[in-house]
Amino acid sequence: MNLSERIRDFAVELTRVGSIVGTSNELAASKKVMEGFQEMDYYKEHPEDLFYVEALEDPLKRKSVMAILKGKKGTSKKTVVLIGHTDTVGTSDYGEIEAFATKPELLPEKLAGVTIPADARKDLESGKYLFGRGIFDMKTGVSTLMHVMEEISLDLDNLEGNLVFAAVCDEESGSAGMLSVVPRLVELMDKEGFDYQAVIDTDYSAPRFEGDETRYIYVGTVGKLMPSFYVVGSETHGGDPYIGLDPNQISSAIMEEMNLAMAYADEAEGEVTVPPVSLRQQDLKPEYSVQTAKTAYLYFNFSTHSLTPDEMMVKVKEGALRAFKKTIDSLKEEFAVYSQRSGFNHYELPWKETVLSYSELYEEVKKERGQELDRSLEELEKRLLEAGELDEREHALKMVEHVHSMWSDKDPVVIAYYSPPYYPHIYVKGDTDKEKALLNAVAKSQENCKSDYKIRIRKFYPYISDLSYAAAPREEGAVESLKSNMPGFGTRYKLPLEEMKRLNLPVVNIGPFGKDAHKFTERVEIDYSYNVAPGLVRDTIENLLK
Repeated sequence: MNLSERIRDFAVELTRVGSIVGTSNELAASKKVMEGFQEMDYYKEHPEDLFYVEALEDPLKRKSVMAILKGKKGTSKKTVVLIGHTDTVGTSDYGEIEAFATKPELLPEKLAGVTIPADARKDLESGKYLFGRGIFDMKTGVSTLMHVMEEISLDLDNLEGNLVFAAVCDEESGSAGMLSVVPRLVELMDKEGFDYQAVIDTDYSAPRFEGDETRYIYVGTVGKLMPSFYVVGSETHGGDPYIGLDPNQISSAIMEEMNLAMAYADEAEGEVTVPPVSLRQQDLKPEYSVQTAKTAYLYFNFSTHSLTPDEMMVKVKEGALRAFKKTIDSLKEEFAVYSQRSGFNHYELPWKETVLSYSELYEEVKKERGQELDRSLEELEKRLLEAGELDEREHALKMVEHVHSMWSDKDPVVIAYYSPPYYPHIYVKGDTDKEKALLNAVAKSQENCKSDYKIRIRKFYPYISDLSYAAAPREEGAVESLKSNMPGFGTRYKLPLEEMKRLNLPVVNIGPFGKDAHKFTERVEIDYSYNVAPGLVRDTIENLLK
């Protein structure tokens, strides 16, 4: 059986192992990967180079699999890191055919009997795609790395350098797998003397627009920040609305200012991120009454190519200030109309737009309350952590609410802060020797690829991935701004920033081609994904180790 057939067969087997993120079934996928490696001759002879890495502080006790492959040619310590994730999103979107979601051999017949988009119908009838939850995102990629490693292991006398592969859990949620693997990579670097060159991921690659047939290799990866806004208004009776200030109106103005607004898209080397998109908006009034809300909050998903947390905070504060002012100006105009039509004496409304970052709010309250603020926050966090009921975003919100409640200034205000999670972008410019080496390795792989596909190298893998944790922001003040403006950082939400700084690696994604990741029509294109992409991966590895 040739390499492409082995990759495909194991990808189908791994897809049959349902591994929905956040469930104990993730362990079954890790076990399947472990068993796949254990069948390889190299790991029968070197079982010490194959092991689990437990996700830290994980109630489900999920595990990632790490496999090391050591070359026998020369004494080079050059090492390439390979990563892929074994978890998937859920399967409820398959509806009444959900039982077949992870059965690629049976699913096509079931999909033929339901309504699916025309493009998916065309691909289904072509026989050129495999369908199933996880077959594309990203069990084909995991199988590719495993079997490329197996191929390389058959000729270790000609391998100068090493490989380290991590099949990680929890990529689709909180990246608990990768965040546990990063410290282990640093341990191996210290113990084995590994000189890491780059990180290669084989996560999925999809068309970037309708009709796009280009196959992409991405050198670098997009980042993610979650600017969040705690909005404090002034409550009032619903029958006397102009003597209050509705936080929902301010929140909606921020939404209008930022949501899908290309003015907030980041750009580097002519490549543009998607604009911000809202992930939550709600007021915080706990009960029904004819009283307007006092507070509200909302947060956005912002993608980054070059903007750092400190730069982003300046940008979103300015935007929130514009939105706040727009709300007040509109309110004043409407109040003037209301006063005139009602025959009431008109007066100037007292509202003034104010926007602070969380770190600025903290400093203001610290001036007034001193160490009492820190003690109070520690007690709050202890209670929240012991209760364990809130997710990381709600935890951050509770901290913002608490700090604001201790402030003597009760006027309306918007507090801008960051909610977890954070994914650093990695911009491979070619500034360092390792960046140059990766860019050259990928370019040579592309040049040597004998296929009819149009293969294009681009910067920035456009989907959030674990590649982000191969390095930490290097810009001065970036990490400090993140920490000081993300409530709960270091307690409820943790990142191995020091280890990420030590790795400081350029990254590339060379993935299978397919369509509709995270949709019930998820599918992987057979020819490119199993016959072409694996060769690009292997060539890139070999080029990096030369």
